[in-house]
Amino acid sequence: MSTATQGQQSTEAAGSKSEQAYAYIKERIQNGSYTPGFRLVLGQIAKQLGVSVVPVREAIRRLEAEGAVTFERNVGAQVAMVDEREYFFTMETLSLVEGAATALSAQFLTPADFAAARGINTEMADCLEHFDPHRFTELNRAFHAVIFEHCPNPHLLDLVHRGWDRLTMLRDSTFSFVPGRARESVAEHERLLALMESGVPALEIELAARAHRTGTLDALLSYQADHHA
Repeated sequence: MSTATQGQQSTEAAGSKSEQAYAYIKERIQNGSYTPGFRLVLGQIAKQLGVSVVPVREAIRRLEAEGAVTFERNVGAQVAMVDEREYFFTMETLSLVEGAATALSAQFLTPADFAAARGINTEMADCLEHFDPHRFTELNRAFHAVIFEHCPNPHLLDLVHRGWDRLTMLRDSTFSFVPGRARESVAEHERLLALMESGVPALEIELAARAHRTGTLDALLSYQADHHA
């Protein structure tokens, strides 16, 4: 085997380990195993994964760039604390990019897609009786993925995915704080599907999807105002 080939394989192996470490840490941030403020000890994580600290360090740098991890001198890397302003900014931004992606996706949805979305929404409605905010949030993301994933603009779709990932890291479920919003959300989902099926102009769909997103943000803002009062 040539030296060049060996070097390429070594680089690929290092990249694979970095991806593995990234996925490992990110999953634990998202599922709450690593809570805000949790200290990320590189050596410990490397030992758990059976790798050196180098790919773990690369993964943490990547998560730091995404805002999921912070690094302080004499403290080290830790899971970013929840910043309410970041949550609000993320929701506002997501309302714009997801609204546009949903509108562009509408013309490509098939009857099977609409059936799948309605099936998920039915599960969400069933979830209301014995409310599980975490499960409801998972279903909510699955529902929206069905209706925006056909967006033909990959750059726009990437922004939507980044927004959803950021939300997951910032807070497990908004519906934990405003469970009443969950019932409204289910009803709005059906109205949004009906709108997309009716063949209305894309702008009308975009505005409806945007209003659906900001409705959740408004509900949380109202909750916070009452709570602080």
